[in-house]
Amino acid sequence: MYSEWRSLQLIIQSDRGHISVLHSYPNNVGKDVAHAVVRPLGLGLNSSASSNESILRTDKEVKWTMEVLCYGLTLPLDGETVKLCVDVYTDWIMALVSRRDSIPQPIIKEPNLYVQTILKHLQNLFVPRTEYAHNQITLCLRVLAAVQKLAHESANMSRETWEVLLLFLLQINDSLLAAPTISGGLAENLADKLIGVLFEVWFLACTRCFPTPPYWKTAREMLANWRHHPAVVEQWSKVICALTSRLLRFTYGPSFPPFKVPDEDANLIPAEMDNDCVAQTWFRILHMLSNPVDLSNPAIISTTPTFQEQILNVTGMAQEMIQHPCLKQLPQIFFRAMRGISCLVDAFLGIARINIIRERLPPYGISRPRSDSAPPTPVNRLNMPQASSTMNTTPPHSRRIRSVTVTKTTVKTSSGSTAHPPKVTHQTSTTSPLSSPNQTCSEPRPLPAPTRPKVNSVLNLFGQWLFDAGLVHCRLHSGMNRDGSMTASFIQILLSYKSCITTPAGLDVRRKPSQISTENMVANPLFDANEFPDNYEAGRAEACGTLCRIFCSKKTGEEILPVYLSRFYMVLIQGLQINDFICRPVLASIILNSPALFCSDLKGIDVLVPYFISALEIILPDRELSKFKAYVNPTELRRASIHILLSMLPLPHHFGTVKAEVLLEGKFSSEESSSHDKPVTFLSLKLRLVNVLIGALQTETDPNNTQMILGAMLNIVQDSALLEAIGSSQTELNVGGSTHASLKSHSRNSSGISMTSTGSSEATTPDSERPAQALLRDYALHTDTATGLLIRSIHLVTQRLNSQWRQDMSISLAALELLSGLAKVKVSVDSSDRKRAVSSVCSYIVYQCSRPAPFHSRDMHSMIVAAFQCLCVWLTEHPDMLNEKDCLIEVLEIVELGISGSKSKTNDQEVRYKGDKELNPASMRVKDAAEATLTCIMQLLGAFPSPSGPASPCSLLNEETLIKYSRLTSTSKNHFRYFVLDNSIILAMLEQPLGNDQNPCPSVTVLLRGMSGRHAWTMQLHHQPRGSRANQKAFVPEPHPPPKDNMGIKYNVKHRPFPEEVDKIPFVKADLSIPDLHDIVTDQMGVQHEKLKKLMASQILYENALEQVSEERLSKTLFPDSDTECIPPPPAQEFQTARLLLSHFGFLSLEALKEPGNSRLPPHLIALDSTLAGFFDDISYLDLLPCRPFETVFVFYMKPGQKTSQEILRNVESSSNVQSNFLEFLLSLGWPVDVGKHPGWTGHVSTSWQINAGNDDEGKQQKDELMQEDTGGGVFNGEKNALYYADALTEIAFVVPSFVESCTDSLESGLAMQESEMQMDLLPSLLKQTPLTLELFPNHSDSLGNSQRPSPTQKAKRLPLGRTVPPLGPETKVIVVWVERFDDIESFPLNDLLPETSTGVETSTNSSTSLRTTTSDKDVPVIFIHPLKTGLFRMKVQGATGKFSIVIPLVDGMVVSRRALGFLVRQTIINICRRKRLESDSYNPPHVRRKQKIADLVHKYRNKLLEPEFYTSLFQETCFGFWVRPLVP
Repeated sequence: MYSEWRSLQLIIQSDRGHISVLHSYPNNVGKDVAHAVVRPLGLGLNSSASSNESILRTDKEVKWTMEVLCYGLTLPLDGETVKLCVDVYTDWIMALVSRRDSIPQPIIKEPNLYVQTILKHLQNLFVPRTEYAHNQITLCLRVLAAVQKLAHESANMSRETWEVLLLFLLQINDSLLAAPTISGGLAENLADKLIGVLFEVWFLACTRCFPTPPYWKTAREMLANWRHHPAVVEQWSKVICALTSRLLRFTYGPSFPPFKVPDEDANLIPAEMDNDCVAQTWFRILHMLSNPVDLSNPAIISTTPTFQEQILNVTGMAQEMIQHPCLKQLPQIFFRAMRGISCLVDAFLGIARINIIRERLPPYGISRPRSDSAPPTPVNRLNMPQASSTMNTTPPHSRRIRSVTVTKTTVKTSSGSTAHPPKVTHQTSTTSPLSSPNQTCSEPRPLPAPTRPKVNSVLNLFGQWLFDAGLVHCRLHSGMNRDGSMTASFIQILLSYKSCITTPAGLDVRRKPSQISTENMVANPLFDANEFPDNYEAGRAEACGTLCRIFCSKKTGEEILPVYLSRFYMVLIQGLQINDFICRPVLASIILNSPALFCSDLKGIDVLVPYFISALEIILPDRELSKFKAYVNPTELRRASIHILLSMLPLPHHFGTVKAEVLLEGKFSSEESSSHDKPVTFLSLKLRLVNVLIGALQTETDPNNTQMILGAMLNIVQDSALLEAIGSSQTELNVGGSTHASLKSHSRNSSGISMTSTGSSEATTPDSERPAQALLRDYALHTDTATGLLIRSIHLVTQRLNSQWRQDMSISLAALELLSGLAKVKVSVDSSDRKRAVSSVCSYIVYQCSRPAPFHSRDMHSMIVAAFQCLCVWLTEHPDMLNEKDCLIEVLEIVELGISGSKSKTNDQEVRYKGDKELNPASMRVKDAAEATLTCIMQLLGAFPSPSGPASPCSLLNEETLIKYSRLTSTSKNHFRYFVLDNSIILAMLEQPLGNDQNPCPSVTVLLRGMSGRHAWTMQLHHQPRGSRANQKAFVPEPHPPPKDNMGIKYNVKHRPFPEEVDKIPFVKADLSIPDLHDIVTDQMGVQHEKLKKLMASQILYENALEQVSEERLSKTLFPDSDTECIPPPPAQEFQTARLLLSHFGFLSLEALKEPGNSRLPPHLIALDSTLAGFFDDISYLDLLPCRPFETVFVFYMKPGQKTSQEILRNVESSSNVQSNFLEFLLSLGWPVDVGKHPGWTGHVSTSWQINAGNDDEGKQQKDELMQEDTGGGVFNGEKNALYYADALTEIAFVVPSFVESCTDSLESGLAMQESEMQMDLLPSLLKQTPLTLELFPNHSDSLGNSQRPSPTQKAKRLPLGRTVPPLGPETKVIVVWVERFDDIESFPLNDLLPETSTGVETSTNSSTSLRTTTSDKDVPVIFIHPLKTGLFRMKVQGATGKFSIVIPLVDGMVVSRRALGFLVRQTIINICRRKRLESDSYNPPHVRRKQKIADLVHKYRNKLLEPEFYTSLFQETCFGFWVRPLVP
């Protein structure tokens, strides 16, 4: 930088301005003269007189006096002479600030000239004295304070004075700081103030009189001699950070994240310093420290002339220079320098970080020394001459790398005499020196600023220093120079490897690997690691971490110079080495700062996968991490390791059998093994990754880390299942026999990577076996298949769910979500493993419900509700499990426990029946969840999807549809009889048989509206089984038998009332006790008796005549007589089927009609009056209430650089605007549906839940048409089509909003008028009577054509008049964003796009305020998907963390494959919405809402009939009015 300028050091050394004429005389003469002359001057300054005018008048007097004062400053400090000299000079130099009477007039007239002389004289004060050091410190501080005031307040200083002032400061600093530090000496006490004043005055000089290059060069050379003082690096870090803060303000603008520094540091930079001056000063101050890596090499620091002179004068042995006690501080100084550079890098990257230079110095450090002091350049340092004084300014991409043979440095001392200080233990703290910037255990990692500089630019400034510092104590391979240089060879490795992966032909055509010599290993040519203590690790760790942050900040599509990539990979390989020596601080720093390393599309980064796996095998399976606690927070280290693991999990499946062209393992170590030469397939690394994942789950204790691991488990299991499902014959999953065995053996050994771990700089021992080795032995069996992974995951999760995790809410919820996801993985699993999952969930519910009352809270009940939901998922996905009796009993017992609060049967107690139990559930939410599970078992298992398809679990028939197909002439809905059973089921009975009924039997059609939805049943009464009726013929009456003419013989027999033998029985007295009639007849009675005889005789004659006439008529009548013949009656055609049905099911008993005592519940059977106004509106309102949760997802596509909502909405208009993978991703989320015919949720209430008039063929045809249409996904904007997914428990509508002209700002002024006209057009149609359908707003939907239906993407919508929207909230909208450039996430206009996510639910007029969508952009869950060049996808989830922590399976930083992307996104959306519902205080499950509405219908429309009237009404036919007038109470 200053090679063409001369240094001023010789001028300073030869300057005699601080020598007085009195130095030529004996000491006693000078001392007496000084004491005599100075005393009157000092007393005059300190006198209290009003006028203390100086006694010096002429220029000659002043100059003679200054010679005396110059000598007086060299005297011992035992008297007041030196103090008075300081008082006089500090007073006189203020002549440049203000005029004083005590200042001689010659000085006032020529202040610059005299001040320059005074400054030279004051150098004598800073010569160290052996006695009275405290007094000297005080006087020096006074002088420095006066110099500060002079520089700040003087407005008349000339350039010459500024230059003398700068040289004065440089000289006094060099005289004190260049020599080796003496404990308690003057330099140690004044170092901080000296260097601080130097930088402060230097900045003032840059502002008012910018120093010339010789002064900058001199300052740089001198500062290099002071670096063994901690204060030098400390002050340099402070000022460079303060300058950087000012530099970034005008360089990158106000939108760039500010670099905050303490106010006292910021005040060091003068406010009047302009931007150009700041930039020039910043660059020069940055390089003023020379190469900070030199601080790691005591040999360099101790080779300064002053340092060697001092040591030789004391000991006379140059070999002991590097063992000087003051050099023991170099590790801390080196670390602080690296930390300062790290802060600068973070500032340029825009990572929000408060300057942490002022933290306590850690008791350790790590280093790599540098023999020269050249500024950082992008050239490979190992290929440059060591003692170069010039700097190559050629751009890095234009430089040719020269082949240089590097030999071992001659600066070497005896390693045997090297003093190794004892290791210092460091207590674990929350903020560790190796912690990533601004990162705590719970906060997300800060993202770099979008407008940050490129990686190449940052490395051009700091790369050389960081690369050198990152390779401290590393052994490099001597054979790397075969292709010209180590860097060139390494670049060829990377390019060859990368082309093998990214080029399709690379899968088949193998290129010859680069030939790398595997000869002897040599040490770093600049130093030998054995010469220096092992406590320079912290500085090296800081450098490695900073490099990782730089490369992780790579922008999408950004190109990085190969020389930087190669050096970075070399640093990582050395830092991750675990073969011979493990540098744990460096390893921890790399892991901490590399969570996004495999997500940044770095060219050739995948060659480092084995090294990172080896590092993770050390960290994650270790529960305590006791050997890392001294360096880093173990929780943060494990979290960073998990992030790296999440980004590497898809690699084995993605690349499969692709082999690395060059295996780097072992090439940078001294090990020689034949396994090093064997190429490694990515698939062979799968087992190691899975083992690390399992080991991490078993040892993890932090809740957030555990949830991330659980999400990763679902990712790997689902990816394996999908890979096996497509029958990938190219993978080695199906390879058996020896190949499979050798693969396992190879993956166990990691191609020569040692399976042992040691401490820092410690040899490996047999006792230091890694936990990962045991894990490999335990879990290697069957974990390379999807089935094995699934079984292993179920076992691990279920075991911990009922042991360690059952009291932790966040982990429990994540574990239940994982189990729900595993239930949906389509692999064949033994029934015992499935029952294990179900049984564990049941046991979890039992444990939670049985906890003591103080533990019962809303959060604990939320855990129980989530467990019931997980149970429903397993039962619906595997309904055959309930075919086993023990599983069915266990599930039903859990349901009973949730509903009633206890089980009917326990181990030791007798069975308690339901009627004898008192209902005491844990909470109403738990009871509702148990009821939902029971409904799922009874209604959905084996019945989903229903005949109407998965879009509707209910029947699509309603009253109008049934009447339309019946044989009734009238279309009135009053033909239905309405009853309510048990206050929970509404029966709508149509007694007329349907038109297609051919059997004249009692038939009734029933619409059952219950908690689980609406169902239609047609029932017929038969007296024979179904099988017997199959062969039964229609009823035909039997014919009459032929008549017979022979009537037989007629006998005339006189009938007697008693037998003839009666007359033969003699009478007894008793018989004679009753007299005969003749004996008692009197005259009067005789007349009457005769009259009676006549009447009887006439009657006999009349009857005989009639009998004769009848016989004559009968003789004339033909046989058979049609009037008297007995014939069978015709079959009945009309039945009171409603009465029959209710009677047969036992609902017409007297007990069913009576209201239960001491209860507010209505009777078991209630009749409803359908003639009351509003009845059918409330029935249709009930039909609008969904019977399962519904979610809405809005998908956006964001191209690079877009910031406005209109640009984003226009992307999906054409397929040319989007990537092909985006359209594939959309179709993996759900299937296309026609909004006009779709019976389910469409994304907006105005078009949802309609009767589906289409069929499957039409749906297939529609899908084919959509595929043929040129669209970027905008066709699924919800106007005509949408994407839809549904299972038995939830339904999701995926909407891709597109640009709508009516939403533009140019048409916003006419929007209100357009809406008012739309309402006037709709008014006549709203007043018309239209058939009731399943649509939410049938009048509105029928009156509008498909082209006129309101779009969900419109900003303003109005619902039809006279319609009430059910309270469908609280609503959770999820946004999915496909971003081509990852940095655009920060600029995604979420607030502008929220109006495009209208679903109509938020416009509900009767919804409570708590249900309205007043969510901010921070509360909206957003899933960002960024496609990587490798074909994988990087995920970022924001806004999904809530009360119950993160949601799985997708977590921040996860990388997923193309196969599993749709499933994982959909499962995450389902889990996000379930979590939001658990958090909401106002949410009611669908079946509870329907139950409440049914109860409201009973209350409003109940027909309170007396029992006789009710029974009578059952025998009457329905008509247009109700059959009995209701009883008025």
